Amino acid sequence: MMQKKKLLARAVAAALAGGCVAAVLSPPALAQDGASGGLEEIVVTAQRREQVLQDVPIALQVVNTELLDDIAAEDMGDLNGFVPGLVVSSDSPTQPRYAIRGIQTGDFGVGTDPAVGVYVDGIYAARSGASLLAFNDIERIEVLKGPQGTLFGRNSAAGAVSIITRQPAKDFDAFVRLRVGDYDKQRVEGMVNVPLGDAFALRLNGLYNKSDGWVEDAATGKDLWPEDNWAGRAALRWEIGAETSATLTWDHDEIDQLARPAIGLVPVAPGDTGVPYPAVPATFLDPRKAKVFNDVVGNEESRKLDGVNLVIDHAFAWADFRSTTAWRQFETMNREDEDGTNLPATYFDTANVEDNDSWYQEFKLSAQTDRFDWVAGISYYSESAKQASDTHALTDSIDTLGVNLEIYEDAELITPDGTLYGFTSAVLAANEIPLTMLGLPWREVMYNEGDFQATALFGDVIWHVNDRMNLTFGLRYTHDSKEFSWRNGPHETPELDATVAALVAAGFFDAFPIPPEAYRLSDFIFRVDTPNGGADKVTREDSWDDLSPRLVVDYELSPDMMVFGSLAKGYKAGGYNSVEVGSQFENEDVWNLEAGVKSLYSHVGLIMNASVFYYVYQDKQAIALVTGVDGSGVPQYLVDTGDEEAWGIDAEMRWQPYDPVTLFANVAFIDATYKDKETNGVDVSGEPTGEPYLSAALGASYVWTLGSAGDLDLSGRYAYRGESRCNAQSQQQGECQVSPNFDVGEDQHRLDLRLAWTSDDDRWGVAAFVTNVLDDQYVTGVNNLTAETFGTPFASISEPRQWGVEFSAAF
Repeated sequence: MMQKKKLLARAVAAALAGGCVAAVLSPPALAQDGASGGLEEIVVTAQRREQVLQDVPIALQVVNTELLDDIAAEDMGDLNGFVPGLVVSSDSPTQPRYAIRGIQTGDFGVGTDPAVGVYVDGIYAARSGASLLAFNDIERIEVLKGPQGTLFGRNSAAGAVSIITRQPAKDFDAFVRLRVGDYDKQRVEGMVNVPLGDAFALRLNGLYNKSDGWVEDAATGKDLWPEDNWAGRAALRWEIGAETSATLTWDHDEIDQLARPAIGLVPVAPGDTGVPYPAVPATFLDPRKAKVFNDVVGNEESRKLDGVNLVIDHAFAWADFRSTTAWRQFETMNREDEDGTNLPATYFDTANVEDNDSWYQEFKLSAQTDRFDWVAGISYYSESAKQASDTHALTDSIDTLGVNLEIYEDAELITPDGTLYGFTSAVLAANEIPLTMLGLPWREVMYNEGDFQATALFGDVIWHVNDRMNLTFGLRYTHDSKEFSWRNGPHETPELDATVAALVAAGFFDAFPIPPEAYRLSDFIFRVDTPNGGADKVTREDSWDDLSPRLVVDYELSPDMMVFGSLAKGYKAGGYNSVEVGSQFENEDVWNLEAGVKSLYSHVGLIMNASVFYYVYQDKQAIALVTGVDGSGVPQYLVDTGDEEAWGIDAEMRWQPYDPVTLFANVAFIDATYKDKETNGVDVSGEPTGEPYLSAALGASYVWTLGSAGDLDLSGRYAYRGESRCNAQSQQQGECQVSPNFDVGEDQHRLDLRLAWTSDDDRWGVAAFVTNVLDDQYVTGVNNLTAETFGTPFASISEPRQWGVEFSAAF
């Protein structure tokens, strides 16, 4: 308890210290007399209508283009640390994981949904494969903390990330920006906005980005972890009449690069044919210094995404009407190394392949009067998803499994050297038979298909009780229906089958002590075949209903200070675990109680906001790596259920004491624990979920006005994330300490610097930046997928220091 009090005191002190201010607000308007003037109003759409940020009774952070530029952010993953309370795991851009206030969905399967909703221009970015896109003509990003079930609907139980892009305008505008840096970084972005007469405007934007990887394969010299992506957008706006407009948008986003590397923790020396088993943590390498060996065949991370949106606005005399129609399609492939070696005896890779189509339609009405602001609507969402969870090994690595897990002994396949395929190959070589059973591929794959529909009715009313008090009540009804199927047959080994058939035909087995049927072992990864030898599907279907209310009261203590309290519910739809045939789980519900204050002191250039919250998350589904479920010793990803609770504080401040100087800070404190939870046979109730107590983002900027020579802006951003709080299962999941040779889950620090010059007419710009100035690298996690089978755990690490320069021109 004393430790908690000390950490809480640090959080409050950091939030209230002079000069601590919000890292994500737009700059105040500069005063004429050298002191700070009135702060610029920021308009947001967090409550599905346009409002001034300081009037919104929600814990909300707005990321503007200044922050994106300062840290050279290119997608949501680059915001890690700079938006406390938000974590985006983006090592694999086609399989990112979002967390807000410690809540995330770890399952990558299409049978479940995320707990954080990601929206682009109000349209749900379904599936992880489409939720991490390149920043392309971004106006702002709104990060809403806490459940947003009423306003945003399903799958925003932890919160929502709303990305708003720039729209076509009536005036001509254009720009181009080039960024180059180390690791052969090359990024170019361009935009042109063209008015087409009085009624039309066209906005075109595109970017291309590539870089060599900052990890090198020690055996081949090949660069690993590279970037290679491009994106484009075309938006056409039509002013049909004084009250009616329509905007048609097409988006394309494409990635084609190598998947994340697996940085092995066990030493591999030239000439080695295997690794010690079991793995010994005392001998693990520090992954920040270890040589990297990856040999995955067909290494690939790719995505092709297209989306078309049509937004029609019409102003009736009594309300504003908006129709939003959206279609989105994407295909992804992510095939990556899972053993961190280049040895055939431990070869294992996985591939996640997805094909997704979705359709969204929403009709919304909104209006404002002296007494009421209201919004109401109906929406329909339809999705068709296909996924293949594909695993690949070699007969060499199957031999390793057979020996390590004593599978061959259980099957009474005892050979002089303990192996099956290796021993047989040695006999073939000794008898000069030109065949081998080594190096042959072994594939196991689970196929999933899902058809999902969601229909919702929602309404939200703000009642202006008097000049100072507002009461808000909102309610959303959602009906979800899902049909989901699994199909899995025996492992696929055509080359091995052909070799055995050739040996049978030659009479080899007539004098050999091992019969040919022994080579057709059982599956190792997906050990349950679906009916008819895997040719038929197992199909389940179900539906769920939910009512998500919210109640808010806010009161204006003074023209510059507002206090609020809220009770809100969020939910995540029920679903299915992609790798557990016939599995099903119910809705997840979260109730959040929050109270806060928002204050603005324009005469001294100061903004101060804070809130305290408590939530209970019921029936939360979590995917965990579990060993020994079926007695094989092969780990499997399974879903378990538990309840979580947390309380915490969010605080933000911004201070502009003088025109050239801006200081800012955000602080988040949270105490998150399992309320009722058992995983892998271990009761972790009352233990921490892993979320650190404290995270913070601090920074400052100084602008030198050079008259006709332009402006020079120096900015620095510092991000801190505290040490992970471990529980009884943290080591198995690779989230906490596993070896004395390096730390996992330690507190993290990052400092970014940027110096930018812009011309007096804002047409030309040059900037230089350094990210992770102090070159602090951290072990962000250990993957134990192959630790208990091959003895090959591997790790992921954070990025090293990088630098770059930018050149921009506006027309």
